[in-house]
Amino acid sequence: MPSELEEDHVQTNELAGRVAIVTGSSSGIGEAVAHRLAGMGAHVVVNSSSSVAAGEAVAAALPGDGHLYVQADISDQAQGQRLLDTTLERFGRLDILINNAGWTTVVPHTDLDALTDDIFRKTFDVNVFGTWWLTKAAMPHLKQSPDGNVVNITSIAGIRPVGSSMAYAMTKAALNHMTLLLAKSHGPVRVNAVAPGLVATPWTADWDSLHKLIAATAPTHRSSTPDDCAEAVVALVRNRQMTGHILVVDGGSTLVG
Repeated sequence: MPSELEEDHVQTNELAGRVAIVTGSSSGIGEAVAHRLAGMGAHVVVNSSSSVAAGEAVAAALPGDGHLYVQADISDQAQGQRLLDTTLERFGRLDILINNAGWTTVVPHTDLDALTDDIFRKTFDVNVFGTWWLTKAAMPHLKQSPDGNVVNITSIAGIRPVGSSMAYAMTKAALNHMTLLLAKSHGPVRVNAVAPGLVATPWTADWDSLHKLIAATAPTHRSSTPDDCAEAVVALVRNRQMTGHILVVDGGSTLVG
């Protein structure tokens, strides 16, 4: 459900008629982004790999009408293609692609044996290959939009040697560089990234010590929220002269070590 902050946003028709896919949007950052885009008038396709009931509930709760939920695991190329095809069959166009779907598990960076090949492959399959396949398939359709947009949700783990696992950090670094390469070579489609620091989501709810550390050291004295990240996504979608940017949303954590 939308937070109090989301409910305070004034609904507009700024994106009326536009169609957006938000992968991994049954909760957290993706859900917040879906609500913001829908509140701006876009038709939003909500997606998740497995949380069907949650995804359907998010789509039903979005402001406006004409939204859609599609279950698809983007790490499976055929399922990612089905997500795109279903969107095009329903709406006939695609204007905005928010690549938010991701997967990780906590593996200490000091324990190389714990980072098994299976974990390594799954992390790359979802975070890199799935995002690449979907973006590649969507690009011809985005180029037909008056303002085609891709926003990749990455992480400060792709910028600094941190993150839930070394594999996760590597995937986010790959996505950051993919953002720059696509922005340079596939205009006028604009390609940007939002790189959050620690975000307060259900997945990080039990990371008390890390949240306390951020509160004690970050200049803003708190972890980021899904709404903070959604605000950054909206800024990138709105500004037609922004492409090739990696927008860090971490309350200044990267400034202090």
